[in-house]
Amino acid sequence: MATIEHSAILKAPPERVFALLERVEDFADYSDLIKAIEPLGGERYRWHVHAVGMDWTFDVAITENRPPEVLAWESVDGVHNQGCYRLSPVEAGTEVFFTLTYAIRNRLVEKAVTKAAKPLVNKVSRQILERVEARL
Repeated sequence: MATIEHSAILKAPPERVFALLERVEDFADYSDLIKAIEPLGGERYRWHVHAVGMDWTFDVAITENRPPEVLAWESVDGVHNQGCYRLSPVEAGTEVFFTLTYAIRNRLVEKAVTKAAKPLVNKVSRQILERVEARL
């Protein structure tokens, strides 16, 4: 499994940042690579992503929703991944720590994705946080 991590400071209190992050279906508005997110009910969502020239679909379930500190998820179908946003209050607002781990079963596809994944996931995550901050 590969792991991607990064953090950012948003100029708003954790409660306001978390309120936007927990609206998972809105993530399609926050990134150019996320084509759609379908709510499936019961804190489950189907993500449609276009990256590295391919369309990826996977279902995720929220595994931890502890406002305003932690929002975590894990895939239940499709590309195996799990991720987490951890929020901490800081003087300038909120520090958001993002962690994503993923595994792809096809070695050839995994090689291509791994090469492109870090910059892509970082781009998506940064877009999400920048657009969340713009909405704040």
